This record gives sequence, C-alpha cells and structure tokens, in this order.
Amino acid sequence: MIKKDTSLREDLIWQIEAGIDECIGETPIDRFTKPPIEIIDEKSSQSDQKVMANFGGYQAQMSDNISNIFQTVKPVATQLLPEPPQSFGSVPERAVLSAVAMAGAANTILDLRTAVESFEECGLKKTAMNTVFADGNPSAKIMFIDAVPGADEDRKGLPLIGSSGQFLDKMLASIDLDRSSCYITNVVFWRPPGDRELTSDEIAACIPFVERHVELVSPEILVLLGGPVSKALLGMKEGITKIHGQWFDYSTPKMAAPILAIPLYHPANLLSSPAHKPDVWRDLLKIKEKLAYKLQI
Repeated sequence: MIKKDTSLREDLIWQIEAGIDECIGETPIDRFTKPPIEIIDEKSSQSDQKVMANFGGYQAQMSDNISNIFQTVKPVATQLLPEPPQSFGSVPERAVLSAVAMAGAANTILDLRTAVESFEECGLKKTAMNTVFADGNPSAKIMFIDAVPGADEDRKGLPLIGSSGQFLDKMLASIDLDRSSCYITNVVFWRPPGDRELTSDEIAACIPFVERHVELVSPEILVLLGGPVSKALLGMKEGITKIHGQWFDYSTPKMAAPILAIPLYHPANLLSSPAHKPDVWRDLLKIKEKLAYKLQI
C-alpha cells in the first residue's frame, strides 16, 4: 500500500526497484492467445487509467516527471511479460516432440551424440554423472541394445562395462566377437536414481534418439538385451522367456528395409539365473549363423 507520508514519485520508484513491472487490470488476459497489437494497446491504456484513478487525491499532484516515469516503466514492463507458449501439450509430449526434432536433424552418429548430450527434457540427466551413449564399432554389422546404464556405466560413461558387461564380453567371445566387431548402446542414456525402474515417459523421451541411432548405424542384426528393450522397440507384450531366440523385423519410416532383430536374455539374468545359459548358447549360435550368412551376401 502507498503510505501517505511519502510522495507519489518515491512510491513509484520504490515499486520499480522492488521489481513491480506491470499494472494489473480487472480483466484477465489470455496469455495463450497472442491478441492483435491494437487490443494490447487498448487494454494497456485502460489498465493505466484504472491504476491512475486508484491513486485518488495523489493523481492531482502528478507532475510531468511522474508521467515520464510511467512512460519509461511501461516499455520495460512490456518486454518482461512472458511470451505465449509456442507449443501445447503436456511436459512428456513436449519432451518427445523435442527429441523427435533433435534426433531427426542428426545426419551422423557424432551429430546424434551431440544432440543426446544437449537434450535437457529427460529428468534422469539431472541426477546422472555421465551420458552413456555407445561403445564399440559404429561400422559393425551387429548392434546390441541394453536398457539403461548402471552405476559402473554411469561413472565411466560407457554401456555394459560392469559385471553384466564382463559377462557379455564372454558371450561375444563364444561366437568370435568382441567390442571392436560390434556396437553397443542403450534405450535410455542416463542412470535412474538408485537404479529404479524407468517410467514410460522417460523411455518415450529417448526412443526417437534410439530409432535414429539404429538408422545411422544400419546394422545387419539387432540384438535386444532383455524383455524391457524388446517391449520398447518391438512393442512385445510377451516376456523374454517366450520371445528369446526368435527373429523379428525392426523398421522405422526412414529405413529402406527392415532389420532383423532378436531378443536375448540379458547378461544380468544369466548371472542371477544360470539355468538360462543353455537357451542363450543356442540363441548365440543362431546369431553367429545369421551373421555369417549376412556377411556373405
């Protein structure tokens, strides 16, 4: 409130210094619809008149200098008003749209890596130590996709380098592969706090980058490690115990032809449930046979 023992000029200066940058009228303004300039000017004029009328007896004491203060404040206040949002929808929807635009603009794997590292719409990035993008040979004919980084991966910024990754190296060696002859990435590029389960919004925000990643690498074979990855990329509802070792077609609108994809038990599953190892060995032999055939074509 304006104190009667101060001048109007002092009150106005105090309000400006306190951060008051606009006058509030009785008619609300729809900030989501940018009105024509003349409507803004008309409402601003009406708002100014109402504010001036509220000063009561002080209005008569206003001098040309005080009028100048209003003329100075008004343009500044106009500049500080928030712009209407350029897009609508929920936060997750805007995150997906942003990811689609950034991923689509990437023409090389380096471009895509830069886009992922610049992406700020996934909340996991705020709590992770590093962005875990990829490892191995981007020119390889076989591409492995994990679900999410763990603690070791988060510290080093590389996928599958912990105990599960070390077991994966043994799996690769069993079919004459290593990290120099394959390419490894994730569905999500940042470790969830406490290794909690991913939310559907977090996965949706990263999928456009994964799809573009597969398009740019263009492998002959896509190996999906675990049920969650198969669900995210193939839309599978069945668990990994039912779909492992089967061949599926994976494609995106930008692909000239589908890529062969095969779900595989995650190395972590094998460490906790060794009984699945015979199944994985048979699946690995299928991959070896298919890869050899693809390389001969």
